[in-house]
Amino acid sequence: MQRHKSAEKEARKNIKHNAANREARSRLKTAVRNVLDSKDSAKASDTLKTAYSIIDKSVKTGLIHANKAANNKSRLTKFVGKLAKPAKPA
Repeated sequence: MQRHKSAEKEARKNIKHNAANREARSRLKTAVRNVLDSKDSAKASDTLKTAYSIIDKSVKTGLIHANKAANNKSRLTKFVGKLAKPAKPA
């Protein structure tokens, strides 16, 4: 139990921030999953745009590091690019 007013206030803030971060992380994971679950390139490119936006917002708010965002964006772009190309016959 906190003994100071400032510590009590900080504990209340931590609860709110934790909830907001949990929601944002969930939104980020869902956006990435939506891109990876896409089967056709048109839908994948649409979901990629929204995923880019959510990833960039996550970096801006400090939820994830900029390098992690770059890695995610690169991986998703590569995935969508493979969907767009027809498979080579063996």
